[in-house]
This record gives sequence, structure tokens and C-alpha cells, in this order.
Amino acid sequence: MSEPAVSSRLPENAYRELKPGESYVPMVPPQVTVPEVTMRSIVFGIAMNILFSMAATYLALKVGQGIETAIPISILSVGLSGLLLRMGRRASSLLENINILAISTTSGIVAGGTVFTMPAIYVLKLHEKLSISGGRLFFLIFLVPLLGAVLGAIFLVPFRRYFVREMHGKLPFPEATATNEILVTGATHSGGQAVVLVYSFLIGMVYNWLSGAMRLFHENFTTAAIGKLHRLTHEFKAVFSLGTGAELLGLGFIIGLKYASIICAGSFLSWFVIIPLLAPLSLENLQLLNPDIAGTDAHQIFRAIPRNIGIGGIFAAGLISIFKMSGVIATALRQALGGLFASQSGTASSDRTDQDINYPALFGIGIIVTIVMLFYFRFGVMADIENPWRLTFISVALALSVAFLFTTVSAWAIAMISVTPISGMTVTTIIITAVVLLAAGLPKSDAGMLATLLVGGVVASALSMAGTLVTEFKLGFWIGASPRKIQYSAIIACVLASAFVTGTIMFLARTKGYDPVINPEALAAPQANVMASALQSFVGGGQVPWLLYITGIVIAILISMLGISGLAFSLGMYLPIELNTPILVGAIVAAMVKRKTTDANLSKARGDKGILIASGLIAGGAIIGVIISGLTAFDDEYLKSFGLMEWLQYPSHLANPESYEGMSNWLGLIAFLGLCLYAFWDANRAKAAPLDPDRPPAPMTGH
Repeated sequence: MSEPAVSSRLPENAYRELKPGESYVPMVPPQVTVPEVTMRSIVFGIAMNILFSMAATYLALKVGQGIETAIPISILSVGLSGLLLRMGRRASSLLENINILAISTTSGIVAGGTVFTMPAIYVLKLHEKLSISGGRLFFLIFLVPLLGAVLGAIFLVPFRRYFVREMHGKLPFPEATATNEILVTGATHSGGQAVVLVYSFLIGMVYNWLSGAMRLFHENFTTAAIGKLHRLTHEFKAVFSLGTGAELLGLGFIIGLKYASIICAGSFLSWFVIIPLLAPLSLENLQLLNPDIAGTDAHQIFRAIPRNIGIGGIFAAGLISIFKMSGVIATALRQALGGLFASQSGTASSDRTDQDINYPALFGIGIIVTIVMLFYFRFGVMADIENPWRLTFISVALALSVAFLFTTVSAWAIAMISVTPISGMTVTTIIITAVVLLAAGLPKSDAGMLATLLVGGVVASALSMAGTLVTEFKLGFWIGASPRKIQYSAIIACVLASAFVTGTIMFLARTKGYDPVINPEALAAPQANVMASALQSFVGGGQVPWLLYITGIVIAILISMLGISGLAFSLGMYLPIELNTPILVGAIVAAMVKRKTTDANLSKARGDKGILIASGLIAGGAIIGVIISGLTAFDDEYLKSFGLMEWLQYPSHLANPESYEGMSNWLGLIAFLGLCLYAFWDANRAKAAPLDPDRPPAPMTGH
């Protein structure tokens, strides 16, 4: 009898439900041993971890959307394999590429959870008020994503078999499917896909350098700068804005038309309905809605009123999503407990492709994390608060229970639509934590806000870890990787990602900051600002704008009744319009690419190439943002010397600054539309791959 061999194609039953008695055999069968955890996979995985930790953090702080790191990293892994093969070295194995993803995608995991919460420390100036700085501040932030990510991993491991094996073919796993296709295709083809990603990355870098550093055109087109629209924009305060960054176009291309439209609809309600309705009111009347409003400018009205309506909507949408998934939580919990108390055959399988970290080890890791969390909360946060031990135990219990409860929700959402409502669930966690701790004696103070925020940060990181790790588990199931190695690689890599994400957050806080009142170029940090607003209202002693919150809750319920994502709509109400409109434009470009032909095979090829282009634009634009922030940190005047218009001594700039600003505003729109045309043209150059009758058809992963 011949030994099993590594298959060159996915099995026919890779994407469909299994028939009674049928089993799934991965591309690398359990009896076959190939290179998996190697020096190559570790070094490249660490490099990608560092790169995408910074890029994902910057992008999430700027637009409130993270980078789906699995797809671009898988493309680069395949490209590395092809490059090594051309150099006379062996190509990377499929399992090495899986290990690269396990190490490197923790960058998106940690960034996704951390940027939703930790920048609120700077927004509320808690570090200044509590005299926390330097190394102490670094470790205060660093431990939150690290502890949360490890919790997310150990809580998800018992659910792995349920999600990837028992639900095989029943859950679509859109992002995992796209990544799987890239890895499988790359195992037998050249690294041509990586070439597309690389040149798109360079285009994104050059484009954003021309706007951000050379100042050739504005990073934000706005109708407020058009004189003929003065009455519309200044009297009625109906202002249209469009960010011109390359990363925004790429993000919209990947998000797709459905969710981009919903998000933008929320923005349009804020800017073209609510703000114009409030425009005639005096400051005194506006303060009846929110006493914290500082003026009657359109942006001041937005920050004080529509944004708080959005907060209420996000809270309600988070609760709705949990309610809808309550049955899933119960089912998955029964599966996990069944495995926990079953015989050892359930946890110590001899099958290499079905071995998890054993439950005693998981329990031990969980105990260590819990003990560290206890000391962290007690001596790092509650030291100067009355009844510190009682509040510490309650905080840890809340973090553990809510993280466990929401872990399955996050994993299920990723398996269904590749989107998880982390921000909504985190706001819910913060409000629950605030109510419980206040009832237990937590003072309404800066220390109280910090304690509440840290609990929310741990939960957010746990949810982010669960959402991404379930994708890794499914990839490993399809291809035949060792789950235990994926789990250990992800947990260990969290240390590195937590350090670089924390460093990037602190670095950007010193340069751009997160407060647009202080610095007009400040990063939006939308979710962190939501957390800060909720904390200020509930724990900071501020006035809770209940009317605005309740309005948002009602809107979210009505939107959900229409079958629309209340979370996406409410997030659109909260986010600045200049971040949402270019995302919609990018989604429209993606739809035009896919619908330009009626040939399904050609449409898929063009859509796939478009995703490569978009991923490159996102990464390139985000990295330039970090570089420009670095130059600003060292010498802002030096950065200004790069200004192309200043260097050319542009005549209208010298004679009439307003003329220069107007032209730069229009140039921003022209440049962005030009980039859209390029992405459309390049994606449409893709050729349909020849049909292989032995390959299973990949399910459509459109948005």
C-alpha cells in the first residue's frame, strides 16, 4: 500500500457539507510530515508581524477600520516561496505558510483590539492626570492586548472542532476562503500575485507621500473650500468631504458596496439631515441637547450631537448582535464542555491535524493570565482607590466572563461574514463594567475611568484574537496543519505584536495626537473616542446625554428591523464623513470591476486582482502615514521643507494663499479620481484562469 502524499489541489468536498459517513482529508494528510515550524517561517512571520503591527495600528486609528492582514501576508508568503525557488532554494511548504500566518496575523489581532480602547487614555488625558508616563505607561498599555489576546486564544481552543469540523460547509468563512485560494494557488504557481501587491504598495506610498509630505494636493477634499457653495456649507452647514488617501480607496474596495453604503448612509444622515436641521439654533439651544458643545460650527455640532447619537446606536447594535447569537453561544458552549469532560481521546488525539493544546495546559495558562491580571489591576490601577481588592476581583471576573461570552460571538461573526462587531461589544462591556463597579464602590474619578477602560481593553483584545484565530484554524483544517502549533505560534507572537502596537500608539500620540481640537491633523481614533465619551459620561462625572443616546438606540433598532446592519449604520453616524465617502467610492470601483463582464470566471479573476491592488494601496498608504508621523516628531519644519508647492515657489501660493488652497483642494479630488481610474483599469487587465475540472469551485466571497 502506497504512502499518502501531499495533494496538489484541494479535495472536492473542501467547501461543501459532508455526506453521512464521508470524511475530509486535507491536502497534507495527517500521516505526512512536511516542514512546518522552520527558521524561514519564524523569521518571515516576525518581519510581517512588525510591519503590519504598525500599518494596522495607524490605519485603524485614522479611519476606524483595520487591515485584514491574512490576505496580503499570504500573498507575500507565496511570493517569498517563488523567489526562493528561483534562487535555487526549496519552495516553502503549505504548512510553513500557515505558520507564517499564525505568527504574523497577530499584528491585526492586537491592533484591532488595542486601538479601540487604549488611545482613550490620551483622549481623556488620564496619563497626565494620574502622572503615568514612560515605561510605566508603556507596560500599562502593553499588558492589556497581551492578556486579552492570550485569553481569546485559550477560550477559543475548546470551540475549534465545533467551528471548523462539525460546521464544515455550513459556515462560509469568506476571508479564510480567499486566503486559502491564494495559498493553494501559490503552491503550484509563480509569485506573480506578489508582484501586483508590491507595485501597488509602492504606488500607495508615492501617492500618499505626494499629498502628506510634498503637499501637492490636499488629503481631504471639501465643499467648504468652494466659494460658490458658501451659503450651503456655512449657513445650512451641509458640508461634503472626501478623504483622498490611497488607503481609503483600498479599504473601500475590500469592504464592498453593501457595508460601505450602509456606513456612508449613516454619515449622510449626520451631515445632510441632522446638522442642517440644527444649523438655525443658537448655542444656548444646542446646549440643551449636549451641554458640552463648544460652538455652532458644523464640525462642533457633529462632535457634540450626531456623534453621540452614533454612540447610542453602537451600544444598541452590540446588544442586538449578542441577542441574535445567543443560541450559537449555547450550542458552542455545550460542544466545548462536552470535549472538556469527555475522555482523553477528545483532547489527546493521535491525529496530528486534530491535536490542540491539552486542557491541563490551557487551564494552567488561564490561571497564570488570571493571576497576572489580578496583580495588574490591584497594583497598577486600583492602588489608590478604596476597597481595591474587592474592585479588583470584580474587574477580573467581569473581564473573564464577558470575554468568554463574547468569544464565540466574534468567531461566529468572522465565520459568517468576516466582520465582527468588536467596537459595539466593547462599548457594551465598558457600560456594563461601569455600572457594576460603580455599584461596588468605584469612585467617579480618573482612576475609576482607567480601571473601567482596562477591563474593556482586555475584552476587546480577546474578541479580536478569537475572530482571527478561527480563520487560522479553518485554514489549518483545509490544508492539514497542526492546530497545536498554530495555537502556540499565535500566543507567543502576541508578545511582539503587543509591543509594537503599543509603541506605535504612544508614538502617534506624541506626533499627531487624537484630539482634533488641539491638532486639526489629529488621528480620528473613532472607537477610542466612543469609549472615552462613554467613560466620561458614566464614570468621569460628566453629564450623560441620554436623549442623544436614546435617539441612537431607537435608530439602531429601526435600522435592524429593516434587515440592515445597525452597527455599520451607527458607526457611519459617528465617523467623520471624509473617512466614509472615499470608502464608498472604492466599493463602487470594486462593483464596477466585477460587473463589467458577465463571465463569472473572468469577473472573479478581476475581483481577485483588485483585492491585491487594494491591499497594496492600504499597506503603502498606511506605512507612509507612520513615516510622515516620524518626520513630524523629529522636526516639523524639516517635513514642511518637502512641500512641493513651496519648493517650486508656486506663484499663486505667494500672491494669493486662498487661490493656492482652492487649487490644492481640487487637485486632491482629481488625484483621488485618477487613482480610482488606475485601480479600475489595472484590475480589468486580469485574465481568467483556465478552468480545472478537478478543482472545487471556490464560493463567491463578494461583500
